[in-house]
Amino acid sequence: MVGAAADYATLGIEPHAIKPWEDGLRTDGSAGTYEWWYFDAHLDDGAKLVVVFYTKEFSDIDRPPAPAIRLELTLHDGTQADRLVHLDPATFSASTETCDVRIGDNVFAGDLRTYTIRAEVEGVSVDVTLTGQVPAWRPETGHVLFGEQGEQYFAWLPSVPQGAVEATYSVNGHTSTTTGIGYHDHNWGNAPMLKLMHHWYWARGAAGPYSVIASYITAEKAYGHTELPIFMPARDGQLIADDSTKVTFEELGRYTDTTTGKRSATSPATPTRTATSGTWSHGPATPT
Repeated sequence: MVGAAADYATLGIEPHAIKPWEDGLRTDGSAGTYEWWYFDAHLDDGAKLVVVFYTKEFSDIDRPPAPAIRLELTLHDGTQADRLVHLDPATFSASTETCDVRIGDNVFAGDLRTYTIRAEVEGVSVDVTLTGQVPAWRPETGHVLFGEQGEQYFAWLPSVPQGAVEATYSVNGHTSTTTGIGYHDHNWGNAPMLKLMHHWYWARGAAGPYSVIASYITAEKAYGHTELPIFMPARDGQLIADDSTKVTFEELGRYTDTTTGKRSATSPATPTRTATSGTWSHGPATPT
């Protein structure tokens, strides 16, 4: 991604200066938009946790507001408790000044440093405090523009690239309290991701004093299969580089997915979360 001064001015943001409002509500939830706030953690008791608050699911953006909460809890023994619930739009509220998202009694709120995440869905409840250890970051403006006039966009803000977690979770009345390492990001846009991006890889990790976020996006054929590498290393809680022009990615063990017909990698150069489905439309992609 690159970002000219005019791009920052148009978006009302500053290079290397993330403000709390950027993690607040960025869309109005109307048809043709999507937005979500994402959290995941690896916990010291061996459990893994994902919590996502949606204005609507990104695969269904033509709907009016349809707030949803996703919980994915994998216990240390491999037992999974995955939940997805859609809730009454009247129970949804979100601030435009900071991250303060509420769906019924469920809360996802914070100030780029400390976050509270509380949710209860069908017998699974979580109560999390996330405290940032690496400052909020975005790749340049955090926006990728698609189309001749940049009329379609995908936006991404890693609000907490890495943070300390204190978590209490309960599954069917059995409660555990533990600590761990977590991550929070925020995405929004005005076009279906699967019509803009052919496929992507995403990863985060930590080793000793180092933290890393890496992503590699390939736009759809109509956008020239433009490749968008993203890379953020930090050391001792401080950003040390983020020039994606100096980064190369290598896919290993490529194969064709039998469901989507798309090529993917069994062993990418970095650990990844992948998405490999969809068909797309219109003009070149312009990263900003």
